[in-house]
This record gives sequence, structure tokens and C-alpha cells, in this order.
Amino acid sequence: MVSRSALSAAVVPALHDALTFWLPIACAGCGALDVGLCSGCRAALAAAPHRRRTADGLVVTSAMEFSGVPARVLRALKEEGRTSLARALAPPLALVLADAVAPDTVVATVPSSRAAYRRRGYRPVDLLVRRGGHAPVPLLRVARAPRDQRGLDREARRANVGGVFVSRPVRGRRVVLVDDVVTTGATLDDASRALRVAGAAEVVAATLAHTPLRVDPSRQRAKDKSG
Repeated sequence: MVSRSALSAAVVPALHDALTFWLPIACAGCGALDVGLCSGCRAALAAAPHRRRTADGLVVTSAMEFSGVPARVLRALKEEGRTSLARALAPPLALVLADAVAPDTVVATVPSSRAAYRRRGYRPVDLLVRRGGHAPVPLLRVARAPRDQRGLDREARRANVGGVFVSRPVRGRRVVLVDDVVTTGATLDDASRALRVAGAAEVVAATLAHTPLRVDPSRQRAKDKSG
């Protein structure tokens, strides 16, 4: 018997795609009418890989910057149910995954909260990974619900997500951890710690997008003076 969650994961994106076909639509990137994603906005989704390290030293490779067209298209996928946009967003993520995935590597995604899954009926990150040709393994689960991360500074984000995730056993395996956007890296660090507690030999991360790091103006002025 097919489980309710598996049925929802299959049916809901199909319903969203059907509604997208029949209802008036505008470009997710620029608002142009009668096209889901115009050629100009599609071109703006070209990968420009960027690498950073989190506070815990986790290496994160991102396909593009979370701003402008990529940010608007990703929000449309996540918040408007426009699952057909995954076809355009998956290739840049697949490009960075191609460099990260080696033989005997497990691809795991940062799970959505239960509330987010109930609201959407699908998991955007899993959808992107599958569209990119990989089969994510559900290693992680949410042990407690964190607060909304928006508006929190780096330290508050780190405290907010501490201990959120637990992992199934993954002893001795290399894991590529995938999320949609990295901001401070606090969520990825907590997920990575859970995977290591579960026995992962190595963890690296890949995301579709990265939020540009904001420099504290007072620190920048001090740096400028010292230079």
C-alpha cells in the first residue's frame, strides 16, 4: 500500500503543474505575462559556483547568489507552489553536486519542518535534487521546531537551530548535505553535527544559492584603518 506521505509527494506537484498550465501565469523572475520563465530570466539562472566555510569549518559550495532573479524564482517554487520551476533550478544545483558526489557518497537533504511540508505538500530541496538526477537518502529528521530564522543575527541563528536535527546511522560514509540556501551556515552546521554523531566519516555541503555575507560596518571601518 502506498503511504499517505508518498502519495502526497507525487500528487501535489502534479496538481500544481496542472494549475500552472490552465491558469494565467507570469514569469517567476520578471513578471512578464504568459510565460512561466522567460528566456532572459532562464539565462540568469546560470551557475556561478561559490565556496565558503561555515563557523564549524563545513565546506559549502553554492550554485548561485540568492538575489535578483534566482531569489524570486526560488521563492516562487517554495511559496507559490510552482513546482515546474524545478526544471530550471535543478541544473545549476546538479553542476555543483557533480563535483561533490563521489563513489560511495550519500546525498542527504536538510529536511523541511513538518508544518512547512503540510503547507506545501512537497519538499522543495528533495524535488530539486531529484530533478538534478540524484536520489536523496532521508537520513535527517527534525527533532524540534526552531523559530523562524528571518531577522536573527549569526549568533541567534546558531542558538536557534542547535539540536534541531537527528540522523539515522551512517557510519563510515561520506555525506553530501544539500539545502536550498545558505545564509550564516548555522542550519547546515547543526545538520552536519547530527550526521557526524551518527557516524559520517566526512560531510560536505552543497546549496542552490548563497546569501552574500554582510560585513559589520564598524568592523569594516576598523579593517580599513588598520590597512
